[in-house]
Amino acid sequence: MLNTFAPPMVSAETRFSTQLQPGSKVVVIGAGAFGGWAALWLQRKGCKVTLVDAWGPGNSRCSSGDETRVIRSTYGANRLYFAMNERAYALWQEHEEQVGKKLLFNTGVLWLCHEAHTALVDDSLPFAREYGREFEYLSPSRLRERYPMLGTEGLDHAWLDPKGGYLLAREATRSVCDLFVREGGEYICAQALPDFRKEHVESLRLSNGQTLTASLFLFACGAWLGRLFPTHPGSLITCTRQEVFYFGVPARQTAKWEDLPVWIDADGRDFYYGIPANSGRGFKVGVDIRGPAFDPDCDNRLYDANVLTGVRNFLARRFPELQNAPLLESRVCPYENSPDGNFLFDRHPGYHNVYLLGGGSGHGFKHGPALGELVARALTGEGGVPVCFLSQNRRN
Repeated sequence: MLNTFAPPMVSAETRFSTQLQPGSKVVVIGAGAFGGWAALWLQRKGCKVTLVDAWGPGNSRCSSGDETRVIRSTYGANRLYFAMNERAYALWQEHEEQVGKKLLFNTGVLWLCHEAHTALVDDSLPFAREYGREFEYLSPSRLRERYPMLGTEGLDHAWLDPKGGYLLAREATRSVCDLFVREGGEYICAQALPDFRKEHVESLRLSNGQTLTASLFLFACGAWLGRLFPTHPGSLITCTRQEVFYFGVPARQTAKWEDLPVWIDADGRDFYYGIPANSGRGFKVGVDIRGPAFDPDCDNRLYDANVLTGVRNFLARRFPELQNAPLLESRVCPYENSPDGNFLFDRHPGYHNVYLLGGGSGHGFKHGPALGELVARALTGEGGVPVCFLSQNRRN
């Protein structure tokens, strides 16, 4: 059984020009899943860290602001992300103990597969065995027996991953910031106003009139990253509109629906997914196919009627009892996407003490603790970062 996370590395010494020493001043812009955890880990490495966010951790505009996020290890043949999520899972558990809040719910993850071979799941099975667990194979008949509310039309089989489920996203994001402050960090609710004109950046203005000086500035501002840095590599990050819906289940059947695991319909097209037990908010259904371009500042957050129609058609097939369930709430989530879905962590080519961290691409939240740890290790000279996190497109 593997107990350590040792991804393929590149040298921090050769890749990063800045290696922070204990006592170095760092400013992290963005208190979401990436920025909050990076700030916390940098502080634990001995840096003096200030965390800045325009609207606050877990705010309604940000990518980390919904009620829940899925936590899963399955990424096809990608060993790195499997291992990274294993590390993140353990860190989330430690964090729960530190803050005294239940944030991670291990419901299991049910993969609904339309083909006999689904690479996204099947290619992860060897990694699961390395970590000492087995996915359970469920035929359509076994699925109907186990989950009678689930329609099996179009399904070849399912895999149940016993380790995984969901995180309370908004609460978790706020809890990371709270712990950061409790451990000695400084948090400021203000907008960063970057105006970098020199090779070495010494200060950053804020909308409240403050000016922050630091040895290093780390921008982890999610959907705003591409807008703050419209030239490469910030321009790699694009923002799309993704919608989630919350449906009401029958009052007499609440427990039946909440006992379902998190599920993902791996149809290779829409990838509808859902979180049944959702803090009393309702039966959550999301659409993972990339939506249209979205302005996180100015665009409205009302649902698209065509998207809702597609979701209801899906419910009619997969969860027929909820076909006409009342819509309780809806949300528009801004996804900050990288070109290939990998995270981006790199030094800005124009400023040797400015770094960019982003590209959550809809799957970044769960990895926050492990990614923040890797970022802190890289910036303090303890080790490199996984090759895929670097801006490959810089060379293209």
